[in-house]
Amino acid sequence: MLMVRAIVRPEKKDEVLSELSRAGFHAATVVDVVGRGKQKGIKISGVIYDEIPKVMIMMAIRDEDKEDLVRIVLKYAKTGEQGAYGDGKIFVGPVEEAYTISSGIPTL
Repeated sequence: MLMVRAIVRPEKKDEVLSELSRAGFHAATVVDVVGRGKQKGIKISGVIYDEIPKVMIMMAIRDEDKEDLVRIVLKYAKTGEQGAYGDGKIFVGPVEEAYTISSGIPTL
């Protein structure tokens, strides 16, 4: 089992979630977050903004679904054909265990 954390622009959230759901990835946790990338924020009129709003979409998936999910996020979170700085990141890591709280039964 894998945990995928996709950090995307807020305006891309609905499109990404819709396409993930269309592909069968229905369960997601969505959190509004702020942060900055290696550019250390953006500078506008002499003011530095280093807490840029983003959305984090978290999903626990089967290992064999990783390529499909990543492909969808890359396609629908990108701005324009080439993409741009600030489009986001996708982090994929292992999940050792997961349990449904109401039943205590291991999931996935």
